[in-house]
Amino acid sequence: MLAKLNSFGLSGIEGYLVTIEIDINKGLPGYDIVGMVGTSIKESKERVRSAIKNSALNYPINKITINLAPANTKKDGAFYDLPIALGLLSATDQVNNEEIKKYIILGELGLDGSVRKVNGVLPTLISARELGFKNFIIPKENEKEASYIDGINVYTVKCLSEAVDFLNGDLKLNKVELTTFQEIRENNVSKVDFKYVKGQTIAKRALEIAAAGGHNIIMVGPPGSGKTMLAKCFPTILPDLTFEEALEVTKIHSVAGVLDESKGIITNRPYRAPHHTATTLSLTGGGKHAMPGEISLAHNGVLFLDEMPEYNRHTIETLRQPLEDGVITISRVEATVEYPANFTLIASMNPCPCGNYGSREKECKCTPQQIHKYLSKISGPLMDRIDLQIEVDNVKYEELTSTDLEESSEEIKKRVDFARKIQLERFKNDKNFCNAKMNDVQLKKYCKLSSNCASILKTAFEELSLSARAYSRILKVARTIADLDNSDEILEDHLIEAISYRSIDKKYWD
Repeated sequence: MLAKLNSFGLSGIEGYLVTIEIDINKGLPGYDIVGMVGTSIKESKERVRSAIKNSALNYPINKITINLAPANTKKDGAFYDLPIALGLLSATDQVNNEEIKKYIILGELGLDGSVRKVNGVLPTLISARELGFKNFIIPKENEKEASYIDGINVYTVKCLSEAVDFLNGDLKLNKVELTTFQEIRENNVSKVDFKYVKGQTIAKRALEIAAAGGHNIIMVGPPGSGKTMLAKCFPTILPDLTFEEALEVTKIHSVAGVLDESKGIITNRPYRAPHHTATTLSLTGGGKHAMPGEISLAHNGVLFLDEMPEYNRHTIETLRQPLEDGVITISRVEATVEYPANFTLIASMNPCPCGNYGSREKECKCTPQQIHKYLSKISGPLMDRIDLQIEVDNVKYEELTSTDLEESSEEIKKRVDFARKIQLERFKNDKNFCNAKMNDVQLKKYCKLSSNCASILKTAFEELSLSARAYSRILKVARTIADLDNSDEILEDHLIEAISYRSIDKKYWD
């Protein structure tokens, strides 16, 4: 007795077809599972047997051999409990052998026969659809996640017996109804807003530029100056997630097992703020199964590193590749996986251990050696990759007690959206969608300078001892400022403002 059916596996956020073959023959009772499988799949033997028996179905007392193909690809996870159980029932004529071949089947089994949710359903369905598969049976708990994928027929089951009855035609299940992304997104209300942030005009302007062009930014200032509050408000002025971006983000969160079941999709740009004790593994991702880390979970959103020098230096140095390439490559013995990591970095730090170096209000008590040691925790190459570098000082009492509201996030976002619209039109034939991601060819094409501007930039380059990377980032920031000003050309004012956001690099790190 032989049965064949289809399931799917995941490598990173990309799915691949897994064919499950089940052979039942006469001989001493046994259960062998082959095909380069992990521990969780080997343990499925007991889950499958108990689930079948507790569902009032017959478990075969024969020699059972199960193969998961392709045999040269490592497979792990609880994806395969439900398809293995249904395959055993198909091989013993308890399930329609022809009907089962029409579906991609995923699901973990409980000992009582219940079907439990699995991680990574969204990327699995998308990958399977791209390969031409249309019909799926998945756990009921993954229903919301699956409802955003168009062009497929998804049926959900709560228990093994439901799946058996459905495949045998004894039970009719309604396919999952499609949910539109727009109706979900419109219900989102932010709890923070720039209108409640007093003062900090320069910081707000820099954050507006960062949002408009997708630029990274670091804020240097004393404790209590509002750096964290400013960072929390930053996502409220970012452009809304498109459906395509939301799917990309949801894939990663689904694989990581941190997706909100009630929504089934990410509707707001992610805001990740890992603690400074975070390990390299938790930031970059990895582990035995090369799972995504904070860098990837912040994809299409914001990664906020509060008090950046307090992080392990080796850990924050791992930001270099994703800041430059927008991806993070994780290599392990069992797998090499590439995860998207296109995020906006917002970092904050004190200017010295006591926090008062350079403050207009308080006196710094640190020695030059202490200040140098503190600042040297962040390397020059990493600072080079941060486009905007600003100082944030304490807010004055008069500003704090003022009853007037500041400019709202909604108003700032209108200007950001306007600038992004210009960039989308500019890069409509390219892969990048914002100024921060321009390559050298695009930089020469869209950031041409007049002779006066070129002279200003040359002077700044020499006096500030800028690197080639810093030079290109100044041009990108200037292009964004020009876009906010609705200017086709980069004017002197635009360039001077862009240069001003690199001045603390020389002040603190020389």
